[in-house]
Amino acid sequence: MPSNLFPGSRRRRVLLLSSRSPSASRKHPSHASNSLRPYNTTLLSHHRATFVHAATMRLIIRDDAGAASTYVANYIADRIRVFNPTPENPFVLGLPTGSSPQGVYKILVQKFKAGEISFENVVTFNMDEYVGIPRDHPESYHSFMWKHFFSHVNIHPSNVHILNGNAPNLEAECVAYEDAIKRHGGIDLFLAGIGEDGHIAFNEPGSSLASRTRVKTLAYDTILANSRFFDGDIDKVPRMALTVGVQTVLEAREVVVIILGQRKALALQRCIEQGVNHMWTLSSLQLHPHPMIVVDEDATLELQVKTVKYFKSIEKVAREAGFEQILPSKVRTGNGPVPRTTVDEVASPTILAPQPTTSRLLRATPATEYPVRSVSPELIPDRMASRIPEPSLSKRLTPNPEQQAAHQHNAVSA
Repeated sequence: MPSNLFPGSRRRRVLLLSSRSPSASRKHPSHASNSLRPYNTTLLSHHRATFVHAATMRLIIRDDAGAASTYVANYIADRIRVFNPTPENPFVLGLPTGSSPQGVYKILVQKFKAGEISFENVVTFNMDEYVGIPRDHPESYHSFMWKHFFSHVNIHPSNVHILNGNAPNLEAECVAYEDAIKRHGGIDLFLAGIGEDGHIAFNEPGSSLASRTRVKTLAYDTILANSRFFDGDIDKVPRMALTVGVQTVLEAREVVVIILGQRKALALQRCIEQGVNHMWTLSSLQLHPHPMIVVDEDATLELQVKTVKYFKSIEKVAREAGFEQILPSKVRTGNGPVPRTTVDEVASPTILAPQPTTSRLLRATPATEYPVRSVSPELIPDRMASRIPEPSLSKRLTPNPEQQAAHQHNAVSA
């Protein structure tokens, strides 16, 4: 286990919100301790931990496709409720098509019909669309989204954004799409699926990690895979598509990817256990501060046993400790794009007395607010911190010239 996971580590990015006496929680086990039991016991008894904008890679493993889809649907619904969108400040949701998200859409529709969630103040941007087929074509992504999702919820048609593959100027359409995302302050949560080769949207192997919304020629493997939606006739599959870029996805405040089935197990392994590689677009999630990948057991078959155990153990510890993650939410300041803000590094635990208010600003600039609210018990983040050392930590550990001179003088005297 990395040293920065221990409660006494100076690199902790947690902010402990105390519900009792602050002094009751300042006894932590040492770095050399191999057990988290004393810390967990204290935490469960006295505190609730909130991770503020911490860089994490989350891998959520569920038994089957249904359980994975349920988790993702619950997560999205919870994010929208916590955000509490308004007409002036809507929740912006990025959406995919394909077989993997169908179960998620079905559950979200059920939640809407049960009165658990509203999409009235939700704005959506879809990932991609074929070039050259009519919008009402049964295999267009316009038709897919309205058939499986939009026509069953209370989303305003004006809030639905899907690329127009029949635009007279395709490049201008792509530029306008990027501008529309910026006007809405960026995407709050991007839901994605992947192909067998690890592509997200139509960002196939070899796509630039800095790519934006653009016209894309499809690979033969993609055309062959999608022919099942066109009566098995490969000649009916469009050869080009419009797609958001890798950078477009990475700029979302949060990215959630659902991966189901053994056929996509190798792509998951390349993302989790290997480095960033433009031949496996999914691996670009390693560059995002808040990526979450939700999978079924079949999708983990290429992972090492210790990798699966590691992520399951992290989720178990976080769930037992009652951790929750509060992501930065935008505050709209007019008609322009919402400014992106950063959160100061929390080098050591800070204990705060409970406040009567339900939200407050936590070490953030005025444009970002972190509401302290409860989330569904199952929706819990892991505690895997960034592998990149913070410059602030390096500075703290590097002695200044005066300290070096004093150390040399003492050594000579000895």
